[in-house]
Amino acid sequence: MRYIFITGGVVSSLGKGIVAASLAKLLQARGFRVTLQKFDPYLNVDPGTLNPYEHGEVFVTYDGAETDMDLGHYERFLGIQTTRHHNVTTGKIYQAIIERERAGEYLGKTVQVIPHVTDEIKRRFTLLAQQEPYDLVITELGGTVGDIESLPYIEAARQLHYELGPLRVLFLHLTLIVYLEATRELKTKPTQHSVRELQRAGVQPDVLICRTPKPLPKEMRAKIALLTNVPRNAVIQAVDVPTIYEVPFQLRKEKLDEVILRRFRLPTRAEPDLSRWRAFVEGLKKAQRLVRIALVGKYVELHDAYKSIHEALTHASGWQSTKVEVLWVHSAELTPKNVELKLKGAHGILVAPGFGERGILGKILAIRHARLRHIPFFGICLGMQMAVVEFAQNVLGWGSAHSTEIYPDTPYPVIDLMPEQRQLSAKGGTMRLGSYPCEIKEGTLAWRLYQKPVIHERHRHRYELNNAYRSAMESAGLIVSGRYPEKDLAEIVELPNHPFFIGVQFHPEFQSQVENPHPLFTGFLEAAVRYAGA
Repeated sequence: MRYIFITGGVVSSLGKGIVAASLAKLLQARGFRVTLQKFDPYLNVDPGTLNPYEHGEVFVTYDGAETDMDLGHYERFLGIQTTRHHNVTTGKIYQAIIERERAGEYLGKTVQVIPHVTDEIKRRFTLLAQQEPYDLVITELGGTVGDIESLPYIEAARQLHYELGPLRVLFLHLTLIVYLEATRELKTKPTQHSVRELQRAGVQPDVLICRTPKPLPKEMRAKIALLTNVPRNAVIQAVDVPTIYEVPFQLRKEKLDEVILRRFRLPTRAEPDLSRWRAFVEGLKKAQRLVRIALVGKYVELHDAYKSIHEALTHASGWQSTKVEVLWVHSAELTPKNVELKLKGAHGILVAPGFGERGILGKILAIRHARLRHIPFFGICLGMQMAVVEFAQNVLGWGSAHSTEIYPDTPYPVIDLMPEQRQLSAKGGTMRLGSYPCEIKEGTLAWRLYQKPVIHERHRHRYELNNAYRSAMESAGLIVSGRYPEKDLAEIVELPNHPFFIGVQFHPEFQSQVENPHPLFTGFLEAAVRYAGA
């Protein structure tokens, strides 16, 4: 078992997750068994209760864990399923230690960062390797080198390197080469300081990946190598590319996978097979026809809040050689007077997930616009719930129908809190989370898209379609085409007399992968292409 630790320097949001996923893809394509994990330095136990503006998207694993959005990249790039053990936070570390201390497991000793916290971190570093026979485990350490919060993780990784040796532990540091527009110069000084900060913590990076807007001259690479004690062939440039899906090719061109395999004394004979990946990227680059998808949500200022949805659209578009232009529409800004103008030119309307009252009216208006204008519509989670509300208000004539999440006293609670949620007071990790089966009704749009009687999709919600109103809905034309059989919960609704109108209670975006695009997004994009006449 070999361990690769990826750290970041100079600034945050450099793309450690993309680099980790791309490296893992290269190694996987060579036939190695690879997995990835993310360690986050914040004190929240998980990101489930964080505002999207704080953290971006919350990615849900099949076993019901609310995790960092980078796990989405891991799954999309490698075609794997991550679990609750693939994402660890400082909150989880301290929670486990405090529970042991309260149980008296430390035998009266003073509990300290070293050795107790670092020992728990090391245990989590190696946990996946104990569960599955991986060849390599890639660990992304969140934050930026120099942050106080990250120090215990770097110290634990240093200790693991000391205990296992350099043939089993490798450090890869991602840094930024600054480009000064005024002087048109690339500057390496921030990178030098970043590496020295890492060295002060007792860690010498083995590989340096330099994120740069322009190619690095050979002389500059040699200078970086000399001043950081990194071998010249291990100073890798990562020039900005149009799409994240080109990063594996870029790192392959730089022979990053070969550098790492030689360092671990592993065979480099087999070339990575990226033929299917290359076909997808070529489809993206050569796309001629254009469709515009209006993504209606309440967090559209931060595109990362809908990262998996955006990437799922990209997966579908690459295999259809269609360019997707996402129109980011803030639901709180939609009114009866401007909805036509705001959604003008959209060939498909996707109403995104979310929580709370803000922007709800705008989502309902967007759904009504799609239904009446016969524009392809796709509603996810809250988007599906508001499709039910819109139908109840404007087709059934129940003007005050709504969700009890928004209006607790509505006389027509067509969307209501699930019974098992009523007695819960804790917010963290208590929603309906993870993968559940769904039976598909034959002859429906859902059946045509999935082509199977039972599917499994991931959930993250507390409210559901109220079965007391299902019969009236279906009689008026909004049918339930997918249901959770154990509790007879509505999972999919659709309008048969519409070119494409479907809402799902689950989150299909979490299961879309580069080499296996999700059928709902594929079908939605096909409908948008037909509507556009492209």
